[in-house]
Amino acid sequence: MKKITQITLAALLAAPVTLGSLSLPASASAASATPAKPTTSQSVKGPVAQAPVAYTESAADFAQFLQAKYSIQLPQQITKGDFIQAIAAITTAAQASDSAAEAPAFTDLASGDSSYDAAVSLYNNGVLTGTEVRAKDQLSAYAAVFIAVKAAGFKELAYTYPAEKTAKALAKVGISPNRVQGQAAQELAAAIDTGLIPESLYPALLKGGVASKDFANTLLGRVLISQGKYKHEIGRSGDADIYSKLYAAYRTADLIESPELRKIVDQALRDDLVTGYNLKDSRFDSNFIDELTLTYGHDNIQHAVQLIGLLRSEGIDADVQFQPKTSAFIYLKEWGEPKETPDYKVTQIENGNYIASAKEYDIQFEFNNVADKVRFNDIVLKYAKKNSDSTSPLILSSWWQPLYYSPTALANYPVISNNKIALGNYYAQSFSLKENAKAIREGFLKLAPDADITTYDFWVDQPFFNYLNGGSE
Repeated sequence: MKKITQITLAALLAAPVTLGSLSLPASASAASATPAKPTTSQSVKGPVAQAPVAYTESAADFAQFLQAKYSIQLPQQITKGDFIQAIAAITTAAQASDSAAEAPAFTDLASGDSSYDAAVSLYNNGVLTGTEVRAKDQLSAYAAVFIAVKAAGFKELAYTYPAEKTAKALAKVGISPNRVQGQAAQELAAAIDTGLIPESLYPALLKGGVASKDFANTLLGRVLISQGKYKHEIGRSGDADIYSKLYAAYRTADLIESPELRKIVDQALRDDLVTGYNLKDSRFDSNFIDELTLTYGHDNIQHAVQLIGLLRSEGIDADVQFQPKTSAFIYLKEWGEPKETPDYKVTQIENGNYIASAKEYDIQFEFNNVADKVRFNDIVLKYAKKNSDSTSPLILSSWWQPLYYSPTALANYPVISNNKIALGNYYAQSFSLKENAKAIREGFLKLAPDADITTYDFWVDQPFFNYLNGGSE
């Protein structure tokens, strides 16, 4: 079993065949060394950990996401037309309008007006219900809610509300039933009960009048959440139940089976085009903001638990997404008879070697700010990376060459390439030095000319870059 564990660790480090002179068994053996035990003489340094506090997305969080993902920046003084355009931008993909539908005859909008196309889309999807749009009016809080509740997909729910239930919901905010009635009252009540309007907006809703920028951004963010188009995560690192969520995610993850895709990349292994690859499922993509995101790979779930505990102890809170991953590589016959487990399978190939597949995972973190993202590197190098010249205590199952990477540039992170081939929801990827990426891409194209094949650069930690260059640390 020890040998299987060693090889599994090395499987993560997928590199092109031009680096095949690396000694995989030796590297794997080094990765399995036991970290030194802590001593009592160490002094306590660094930030003092704070008790975790439940995190609620703020208007600023939503504004940052809207700008990063949709290039939406609301003006300080928002018109109804501004809000209509923003709602259309974040919902059109999910609510594709009928291209054959007749354009409504708006009484105050003409083709070519800045809000016209958005208004047509929302009208055809039942979000706007009248032909008078009043796009140039200042956006009122109530008008924003009436648009948002339908865009969020709660219209049918709203119209099930009887009068008593409607009044009870409005009372949470302090709104009298006499102030708003009919379907408008039902829509408002549903927005309150579903959380589309969070408690932080209750005072502004009670006051009424013009909607603030924060009010509008919060509603837009809540619409995204209601449609499953906001961040995809299992929780925050500071959540009280984050560890149980991690274990649950890991327990329910299996080896990824995508026979058609595996046939292609297994042939790439046979042809020595790559020495390994990862299989992942795009349905677990985090949709985090690139500038704040790092991806960290490993195979031991207790390591992930300790890593998150380490971040908490260092005063770092972050969004957390768990992504199942299967790593595949060539297992040489001279390493001995492989022993299969539910999380480790092998298939013997023509030359007597095996293609081994091992269960692993990626954790994606979205940090609160770039400074915390930058700090992550120092924390890992100090507490989660083995070094031959150090006996400092480390967290469980630390590696000689940990793997974590950023989609955006970071100081002290070298650039490498990802060679990716996708079929449906599943994709295979193999990391390489930039100079080897072209040959891998061309090889993938020969094996699967109709597949979705992409190559792009990203930024990786220095120890993993050293590994790709043949280094041991």
